[in-house]
Amino acid sequence: MSLILTFLGKGGTGRTTVAIAAAKRLASQGQRVLLVGQNPGPAFGILLGVEPGSDPQELSANLQVVQLSAAALLERGWEEVKQLEAQYLRSPLLKNVYGQELGVLPGMDSALTLNAIREYDASGKYDAIVYDGSGDQATLRILGMPETFSWYVRRFRQVLGESEMWKAVSPFIQPVTSAVLNVTWNGETFAAQPTEQVNSLLEQGKAAISNPQRMAAWLVTTQDTAAIATAKYLWGSAQQVGLTVGGVICNQGTISSPEEFSPLSVSALPSSADWQPLMDALPDFRQATSAPRSMEIDLANRQVKLFLPGFEKKQVKLTQYGPEVTIEAGDQRRNIMVPPQLSGQPVKGAKFQNGYLIISF
Repeated sequence: MSLILTFLGKGGTGRTTVAIAAAKRLASQGQRVLLVGQNPGPAFGILLGVEPGSDPQELSANLQVVQLSAAALLERGWEEVKQLEAQYLRSPLLKNVYGQELGVLPGMDSALTLNAIREYDASGKYDAIVYDGSGDQATLRILGMPETFSWYVRRFRQVLGESEMWKAVSPFIQPVTSAVLNVTWNGETFAAQPTEQVNSLLEQGKAAISNPQRMAAWLVTTQDTAAIATAKYLWGSAQQVGLTVGGVICNQGTISSPEEFSPLSVSALPSSADWQPLMDALPDFRQATSAPRSMEIDLANRQVKLFLPGFEKKQVKLTQYGPEVTIEAGDQRRNIMVPPQLSGQPVKGAKFQNGYLIISF
């Protein structure tokens, strides 16, 4: 499995430059690296000095590069979709529809990007994957998809199982689905067919994103006040999707008040037209394992602690539904399954302390 790195920050702070330098540094250390660019346009290729394609190509020793194309990813994945349809439907509808005929629907590019990174990770060809995305909330929404989608799957399954409508129509639905599908969907087996496969994949994704040994982000900023404020906001937002932020990289200068990002370390990159000085100034990306985790569970004190830097209590909304607690902060929502030891207990209070939202049961 690969170490997946990404970089967050305001546009114009040099995230792509930092990503390329990081990929080059890891490759120079003997790691097999894939540099993944997502944003369309020529800037990525100009900085690399090559025109990357939609398939990984050799850039230098130990370093490959690919520029993701949503249309190309959709065309490739479409055949897999048709195979899945054929597996579950006796009369497939999509067998005569081809990927090149399709347009990319809004939001689909995010799912395709996440799936592509997952496949590159699962290939076993790379020790590290450096993902150069948009570096803002769009990147966090992509990485938060396993968490968000798993919530919808859980809720849909629960609503379906409990709904009076399902109980009323299931005597009719069951024989129809038995005749049309290769599987029978009812309240008990709904979770045991394709949904169970989806759940397993989503859980793997959530586990990888929340593990700093598997995935981490670094904040990229300049001395500009707006860039620093954006980095702090993205820091808190990253915690909401369970992504560990390992540190801060200040491009072309130093931050006058690095304590604003405490307890993260701040690295300064020089202004240089050569890659080597930039590579040498980068932090040790293994530092992510010592950074604050997004969530801690303190069973002894019956508390769940979420690290939410950059937010105030008034910016956070907390709701409880059964065994789940939902935290809304900024543009992100996080759903927390309460541990069995606390399940069934109502939230008694919440407070902010040292950057943590502390929820008591």
